Amino acid sequence: MGKKRKSGGRSKGSSGKSGTVQCSKCGRLVPADKAKKYTKRVSAVEPQLARELRQQGSYIQTKRVTSYYCVSCAVHAGRVHIRQASERRTVPSRGR
Repeated sequence: MGKKRKSGGRSKGSSGKSGTVQCSKCGRLVPADKAKKYTKRVSAVEPQLARELRQQGSYIQTKRVTSYYCVSCAVHAGRVHIRQASERRTVPSRGR
């Protein structure tokens, strides 16, 4: 059977077995190098209160939240977009 991707959809290289992470949306265990990682900053303070505090010159601390998605959930959530065939990277044929 043919192989679709040389990398198998992962960024592992020759690093051996990679750990697993849990998808934030569906709970599936996904290899850490295959999962789509998203980091965003979240503030514990409401936006209106934060605006007033910033005007007074205070610093508002934010927490960095990292979430991992499996490929199917990343596509469903709109984090990853399926590109048209014309926009995909073309790999030269090997002459097989």
